[in-house]
Amino acid sequence: MSSDLVVAGAGIVGASVAYHAARAGAAVTLVDAGRPGAGVTAQSFAWVGAAGVRTGPAAALRVTATAEYRRLEAELPGLPVTWSGSLSWDAANVPPEAGPGQEIVDGATVAALEPALRQPPERAVWAPGDGAVDPVGVTGRLVEGARAHGARFLPDTPVTAVRRDAAGRAAGVETAEGLLPAAHVVLAAGVATAALGAPLGVRVPVDPSPATLFRFRAPAGLVRTVVSNRDFDLRQVTADRLIAAADSSERALAAVRSTFRGAADVELLSARTGARPMPADGEPIVGPVAAVPGLYVAVLHAAVTLGPAVGRLVARELIDGVAEPVLAGCRLDRF
Repeated sequence: MSSDLVVAGAGIVGASVAYHAARAGAAVTLVDAGRPGAGVTAQSFAWVGAAGVRTGPAAALRVTATAEYRRLEAELPGLPVTWSGSLSWDAANVPPEAGPGQEIVDGATVAALEPALRQPPERAVWAPGDGAVDPVGVTGRLVEGARAHGARFLPDTPVTAVRRDAAGRAAGVETAEGLLPAAHVVLAAGVATAALGAPLGVRVPVDPSPATLFRFRAPAGLVRTVVSNRDFDLRQVTADRLIAAADSSERALAAVRSTFRGAADVELLSARTGARPMPADGEPIVGPVAAVPGLYVAVLHAAVTLGPAVGRLVARELIDGVAEPVLAGCRLDRF
């Protein structure tokens, strides 16, 4: 059965492409070596904010991040998103700077937002529109949404190669179960995208970037927002669980205990390191491959933050044949 497009990789980016393309009326096949979001997507801290990176090709994408998630919430009821806002501060002698959608708040405001802080900073950056997501849950809802619009999903089916026709055009993908023919092939397989492109003579400069997440048992309501400082990025994911992105479990645990009142009994539950894709210049690689007509790549480090936006834009480019200006700086041919 031939599809308009086959998407290789059911992380949050591939799932978003499949959902948006199927919703637009395309015949879509989504295929993955495992289960939706079970790879590096699951190892994302999953902070969604519209500020942060203010320059570079991804800046225009990032400013739409929260709006894109709110759109997706309306389309997919029950999307696991928490709009808690975020508080960020650095060392005491480093004055904070606010970007779009952010404001500088004083210590009293910080204390009201995070009552358990032992010593609120004198100044912090407050981003009330920020939130966080369950990345595996969001990916699962995207896959469900794609299937509701007619897409096929093939889990536990590794893609082994991209098939080309006699004219050199992408014609589908080879899998352990056989050929999946398609008019377009989207490679959204994270670091594996490079290996799939290499036999075609396509160089996708992306390498694994280790990222470690720590999960802690903690009192309910200890942390109310997304908290970011020089010790950790931290948020509460369930009533008695925290998740942190940090360099060391010992330092992170000590920092949590010393930063919050009532945290003496916080304990480390797990530490998992994922190999998230990192393009050579740190910016997303999104767009068609000139050397292989019909082939499209979508690989980015901030996949959870930008997944809804990228999926919508990729679907428009493939189905409507339009070149999205916001993706102009993200093309593979810049390397």
